[in-house]
Amino acid sequence: MPARLPETAAALQLRHAVRDWLSRYAPTGVVAVGLSGGADSLALTAAAVVEAEVVDALIVDHGLQSGSGAVAAEAAAAALALGCRTARVLTVTVTGGGGLEAAARRARYAALDDARDGLPVLLGHTLDDQAETVLLGLARGSGPRSVQGMAPYAAPWGRPLLGVRRDITRQLCADLGLRPHEDPHNSSPEFTRVRLRTEVLPLLEEVLGGGVAAALARTAEQLRADGVVLDELAGKLLVAAGDGATLKIETLATAPVAVRRRAVRAWLLDGGAKALTDKHLRAVDALVTDWHGQGGVAIGGGADGTRLVAAREHGRLTLMALTGGRHH
Repeated sequence: MPARLPETAAALQLRHAVRDWLSRYAPTGVVAVGLSGGADSLALTAAAVVEAEVVDALIVDHGLQSGSGAVAAEAAAAALALGCRTARVLTVTVTGGGGLEAAARRARYAALDDARDGLPVLLGHTLDDQAETVLLGLARGSGPRSVQGMAPYAAPWGRPLLGVRRDITRQLCADLGLRPHEDPHNSSPEFTRVRLRTEVLPLLEEVLGGGVAAALARTAEQLRADGVVLDELAGKLLVAAGDGATLKIETLATAPVAVRRRAVRAWLLDGGAKALTDKHLRAVDALVTDWHGQGGVAIGGGADGTRLVAAREHGRLTLMALTGGRHH
């Protein structure tokens, strides 16, 4: 049986956040938790073992730093001491493009997904992480979807702490006498997110008089709520405009732009498109609303040796896979 948490302000806030998340998304109370050994995930684990019926801890060892195996083993021991049913260390190899941070993230999520055994996986992202994510989305300038931040639940990933500040998780660790692992990557200025955390957000808080992180998180929450409605309308538009694998231009053209672009985005993704940008979507949208004979729009995606091209043909929006200029 897990030990009771002390009735401190930090413990009560974290327990309430986890309890609320479980009631909404995992009423059976059986979950996994992604544990790094840092303060956020340790505090999440401590609250989860009290509020959930069963918690399995999954610890990813990226192998990127000397002694990472010992850090992972210590996190596993802490998980069992807190009351987790099991604690497994998952060793991964970090490879691929997009930078070290992105490659490590891909490896981590793949390992967690493989090991979760059908359970939702709780992650220790806090309100501060949400604010950083919104700022990164603003910098990309890819529309409202890019600044919606992280969702509380995007199966199988659960984030109960999006309304909890990072200092609260550190306080709970102190209340419990836990010593979180301090990842040196979290203070390395070579990572954009670290500079947002240590330079940009503190400056914004100072200049704007505080409350910036909370305001950014609220904005993300509001945009997600709006996004749900727009996605539903876009789904209805796809049904109305659908004509086999193509979309009827006339139906698309009369729809509001926000709904039309979401519908086209969903259609492209369903067709195999990847890494869609605002430039892609605007160019495809122009085939619908500003067509003057222009050719198709090349879209990222498709099987090896092919590329996807969206085009306008006979009053329909089509998506074709091309190899050496030939249709498939």
